[in-house]
Amino acid sequence: MPGHDIHQRATILVPVTERDLGDLARSIIDSNRFMALATADASGRPWASPVWYAARGYRELFWASSPEARHSRNLAERPELGIVVYDSHEPGTWKAVYMSAVAEQVADVNDGLEVYARRSVEQGLPVWTRDDVLPPSKHRLYRATVHEHFVLDDHDERLPVTLE
Repeated sequence: MPGHDIHQRATILVPVTERDLGDLARSIIDSNRFMALATADASGRPWASPVWYAARGYRELFWASSPEARHSRNLAERPELGIVVYDSHEPGTWKAVYMSAVAEQVADVNDGLEVYARRSVEQGLPVWTRDDVLPPSKHRLYRATVHEHFVLDDHDERLPVTLE
């Protein structure tokens, strides 16, 4: 038919509740291994880095990195960051959780290390110990404290989600 786009697809809109969005966001954070950190240096130059993470609830995310890594240096200058956990398990989908957070190198490693080590073992990876994140080791433990969670709807609109 003239003027008819054969690639156009019908969209069926299903009402989504905040509980549905929260369940989706929790599922994505719980079932994935990597998050992308969006940091910026003191002049605002952006940098993105994927890191393996462990979550304590949905407000604290831990990872280990070298303090010399560009994202770690950026966070030392400007602790605000954006985070995305993208669900890549289903081809063709765009499920992701977007977060605004503040990050820091963890001073008391005993606090977050237990979370990080347990998640590592659950995923068949080596246990992380204090020796892995304290000098003279190459890595340090970092924590992002999340203050906003979002998901996108089918129209690319950002929908806030409350996760505790």
